[in-house]
Amino acid sequence: MLLHQIIERGAANHPDKPALIFRDQPISYAQLWGAVNAFARGLREELGIQAGDRVGIMLPNLPQFVIAYHALGRLGAIAVPVNPLLKAPEIAYIWRDAGVKAAITFPMTLETVLHAKPEIPSMQTVLVVGAEGDLPDGVRPFDSLMKPAGDPLPPAPVGVHEPVVFIYTSGTTGFPKGVMLSSDNILFDIEACQALLELDPDERFLTVLPLFHSFGQTVCMNFCLWLGGTSVLMERFMPQHALEAMERHRITVFPGVPAMYAAILQVPADREYDLSALKYCVSGGAPMPEPVQRAFEARFGCAILEGDGPTECAPVTSVNPPPHKGVRKIGSVGVPLPGVEIKIFDENDNEVPTGEIGEIVVRGRNVMLGYYNNPEATAEAMRNGWYHTGDMGKFDEDGYLYIVDRKKDMIIVGGINVYPSEVERVLLEHPAVAMCAVIGKPDPERGEVPVAVIVPKPDTQPDPREIIRFARERLANFKVPREVIFRSELPLSNTGKVLKRLLKKELELEA
Repeated sequence: MLLHQIIERGAANHPDKPALIFRDQPISYAQLWGAVNAFARGLREELGIQAGDRVGIMLPNLPQFVIAYHALGRLGAIAVPVNPLLKAPEIAYIWRDAGVKAAITFPMTLETVLHAKPEIPSMQTVLVVGAEGDLPDGVRPFDSLMKPAGDPLPPAPVGVHEPVVFIYTSGTTGFPKGVMLSSDNILFDIEACQALLELDPDERFLTVLPLFHSFGQTVCMNFCLWLGGTSVLMERFMPQHALEAMERHRITVFPGVPAMYAAILQVPADREYDLSALKYCVSGGAPMPEPVQRAFEARFGCAILEGDGPTECAPVTSVNPPPHKGVRKIGSVGVPLPGVEIKIFDENDNEVPTGEIGEIVVRGRNVMLGYYNNPEATAEAMRNGWYHTGDMGKFDEDGYLYIVDRKKDMIIVGGINVYPSEVERVLLEHPAVAMCAVIGKPDPERGEVPVAVIVPKPDTQPDPREIIRFARERLANFKVPREVIFRSELPLSNTGKVLKRLLKKELELEA
């Protein structure tokens, strides 16, 4: 089965059932399938998009994201979604690397995309959702490509092992890498999740996780549509609105990151919300603080099932079982999904005994095809047939996985990965910065925030506010350091690497 066929199947089996609900308006499976075909026809006839072409998507959680994503799959083309918070240089790097032929955005980010466009030679056309008035050359309204006439397009002659999406993750080199995922990667991961969770076709998911992220794509969009369920789209996360949506739409499944659960707990308890339909809350993307988990469960009466997995694994690799399937262990990320192998390796890629700490490695059909245009990084990550996550963990005697240390130096801001090397690369472009190190500082709302420790160049006196402003012009806001600390030197190893763990200890930034 190809990924886009989950909508075709839904339209055949239950055409009038809501596939999506957006701003309280339902979109049936038949309507969604019609829109996917209409947009696919427009992409092919108007823009010449065909199998293997890449198309960028820079949208919040709108129905057009779902339509475009699956229309591209119908054509055998590849979606390249990016975070709408990214700045022009970040977008330019990703879409230039992917070689996108066109891009889809919305009015709030059109100017940013147009600033990036001259740096993307392959990009010919920009489509804008909700465009009004005159548009610049090379920019067209999204709806102008909806071509509903005629029979559904035949699916492109592509296989289940060919890529349907490139999801770019920040890399330890400071540049994002394009994770190539196929229909088989994603559908296997969905089927493995279903084997453990055993959800029903009538589930209603609250989709507030961003669809540009692999967690939102696989779990909130594709898993829900694969089930034949209904995905309630929210453009942005606002805690009270999320609770109201759960109550109004009788939400049964809420996938979120720990920062969302912490924010929901801040909503005043002066009125009760009827969340009696809620079966499962699922958490991933960052470690779940035990006090947040226990407080949420006590207040709302729904257990949180914590899981884990990187984008490279489509992305779910483990999750705590629901009550009817086994024991839930707070502090653990659960057990491996059926069909997914997880082991703990030492530095020589030898498996370590139960209870010992080592690197978490994964093998299974959910593991990526590789990094686009980056065979060296692919070979390094996929040594001996195992994907090396870079996370340190251990198994207990019952086979439950515990993450004891995240990827080296990585900062997780509200569930979104920030690699310090990317931020450091930008800060080192500042004329007054001689050396810098970016580290994470615990934050009660976001989990962590970036902090920059800078050694200024001789005879300079940089202003912290100007450094932050410099970074904000070049980086998405969630990557920008919230604080700048100046020092005369940084602690270095014998090989000249900054000892960040020691630096955090010196600055008393440990959690």
